[in-house]
This record gives sequence, structure tokens and C-alpha cells, in this order.
Amino acid sequence: MRERAPGGRVAATASTYGAAVAVGVLGLANALVVARALGPTGRGQIAFIVAVAALTARLSTLGIEQANANFGGREPETRSALATNSAVFAAGAGAMAFVVLELIAKLAPGAVPGGELGAIGIATVPLLILATQLDMLVRAEYATNVANAAWIAGPVVTLTANGVLFAGNLLSVRLAVATWMAGQAASLALLVWYLLARGSGFGRPSVHLARRSLRLGIQSYIGGVFGLGNARLDQWLLGAISGPRALGLYSVAVAWSETLFYLPTAIVAVQRPDLVRAAPDDAARQTAIGFRLAAALTLPAAAVVVVAAPQLCTGIFGNAFHDSALDLRILVIGTFGITGLKLLGNALIAQGRPLRQTASVGVAFTVTAILDVALIPLYADLGASIAAAVAYSCGGLAAAAIFARTFGCGRRELVPHASDLAVLWQRLRPARA
Repeated sequence: MRERAPGGRVAATASTYGAAVAVGVLGLANALVVARALGPTGRGQIAFIVAVAALTARLSTLGIEQANANFGGREPETRSALATNSAVFAAGAGAMAFVVLELIAKLAPGAVPGGELGAIGIATVPLLILATQLDMLVRAEYATNVANAAWIAGPVVTLTANGVLFAGNLLSVRLAVATWMAGQAASLALLVWYLLARGSGFGRPSVHLARRSLRLGIQSYIGGVFGLGNARLDQWLLGAISGPRALGLYSVAVAWSETLFYLPTAIVAVQRPDLVRAAPDDAARQTAIGFRLAAALTLPAAAVVVVAAPQLCTGIFGNAFHDSALDLRILVIGTFGITGLKLLGNALIAQGRPLRQTASVGVAFTVTAILDVALIPLYADLGASIAAAVAYSCGGLAAAAIFARTFGCGRRELVPHASDLAVLWQRLRPARA
């Protein structure tokens, strides 16, 4: 079975982090173009459509992507069948999502985007489902650079198209949504190309493997639903309750706060294939090191964001986004909780304990739902920010407790210390050689 050297892990983490930063920069640049052209209301309309499509896609996966990561990592002979099964599932799940969203639109007008814009969003759902599943499969083959390139391809296409439209004074909400869909299609196309040209390809579908994937996937599915609810439920409720302007303000704060998630996201993506193959003790050790490094390196970045919030929001996006600065400062509080949920939960799933990961994410989701319902009607985007910060902090503490109990390690092993940076430097040296 193919393995990766420690120096290779550092190099892969660095390249994945670089890709995440590139995606974030491109996303912020795109948000700036849209905000300047369409204002808070137009930005909010687009954010609402994207949030509903992304939430629907993640709700429709049934955790199949987690099975792709685990089986694709441990059992290379299953990869081609997993790819085909993923395509079949994405098509079926996308069709089901269309029916469900149409029903919701009739029962509760305004709860989901309608008309032509809503149709574009719904049409993007199967693309999002399949891209999520194939990304995990490609990473299971250690094709990190390809998966990273697919991450970047989407926002590159979207920003390029929106920039051209903006320069020609042609950008509208409809065209901005269409360019977002084109970007998602470009990301998926790159993953499919790799699998066909250089990867395991698409083989005969396997009903037996599909059953195995569903068994594992459903165990992690609830946690995935909770996690997505934490990330998207507030935007859905904010758009439906307080309107597109409040969502537009909040979406800018969220976009900036998510820059602090790039490092833990990169570590999760790189560690997953290794954790799937590792013994429990080694998996716990790798995860603890990754968490400590992520926390230590994120702290100064978080401080910078708090201090620079007015310049990041008003200075770049304009005076209309003045209220986003306070939202951003509050959201930063939840950064370390999200880091714990991502890294520690990733280890639990990789080691076949998805229900324990679900428990920690469930804590965050419960707090999110309660506080969103209580605070958004009263305080709009500010209420959503407070709810998110508190919920992520509670979820991170729960993840730490469950991780320590599962792997029999002390919680102090998750506390950063100076020697971690020395270890990082030692590993960077061979990676740079």
C-alpha cells in the first residue's frame, strides 16, 4: 500500500494550504467585484442562492464521500467502482433534491430561491455532490496537486467571468449565479479528467460496494448534516428572516473569517489518507500534532483579523459594509472551536468512529439552531455572528473531550507548546531540500 513520508506530509500540507489561500483570495476578490457592482442587496441574493444550493448538495450526499476516502485509501482495488457509484448516486440524489426543493417552494414561498435563479441553483446541486465525492477519492490516491487545482479552478473561472462582465458594466445577479455554476462545473471536470487519464478511472458499478458505502456514509452523515447546518443554516435563516441586505453584510464577515480556516482545512485534507491507514495510537499522535500546530499558527492571524476588521470590511468593500466589521470580530472567537471540530472529527471518522464525531458536531448544531432562532429575529446579522461564535466554541470543546476519551490521551496533548514549532521546522527542512 502506498505510503507518504513525513516530509511529504509537510509539503502536501503547504501546497494544500497555498491552494486554500488562493481559493480564499479569489473568493474575496469575486465578492468584492459583486459587492461593488450590485451592493449589499445583490450580494445577499447571490449568497442566498449559493447557500441553499450548497446546503442541499451536502444534505443529499448521505456521507458517500467519507466512504470514498476510507475505502479508496485502504482498498485501492475499489476505486474505479467507487467513482462510478459516485456518479450514479450524484445523478439520483440531484433529481431527488430537485423534487424536494420544488415542494418546499410551493409550501413555503421565499424559503428557497424561485424562478430562473432558483433553477440555476438547483441544477448545480448534482455537480456539487459529485465534486465532493470525487475530491475525496482523488486525495485517497495521494493526487493532492490535482485535487488542489480543482479547488482553484472554480473560483478562477467565476472571478474571470465576473471581472469581464463588470468591466463591461454587464454584471447582474443572474449572470453572477451563472458564472458560479460554470466554476463548479470546471472544478468537477478537472477531477473527472484526472480519474480518466491518470487515476483509477470509472469501472463497473458495484451494488455490494454501494451498500458498504451507505453503511459507513450514513454513520457520518448526521455529523455532516450538523456541520453544514453550522456553516449554512445561519445564512439561510438570515436571508429568509432579515432579508438580503443583512445577509450581504454577514456574508462579507463570514468570507473574511473563513480565511482563518485555511490551515486546518489543509491539514484535514492531507492527513485523511494517512489517518485511514494508521494504527489508532499513531492516528491520535498525528492528529494531536496537527491540532497544536494549527492552533499555534492561527492565534496571531486571528489577532490581525480582529484589529484590521474595519479596514477589511469597510476599506475594501465600501462604507455600505460598515456593520460587517463587528460581525467579523465576533466570528473570530469561534475559530479555535472550528479547528477542533475539523481536525479531531476527521480523525474519528478516519478511524471508523463517525458517530462520535457526530456527537461533537451535534453539540455545535444544537447551539447554533437555538441561538439563531432566538437572536436573528432581534439582531439580524449581529445575532447570527454571536450564535456562530458560541456554537463553534461549544462544539470544539466537545470534540476535544470525545477525542481524548476515544484514543485514551490526555487533553493536555491538545495544548500547543513551543517544541511543536521546532518539530515543524525539522520537517520543513527536508521538504525544502
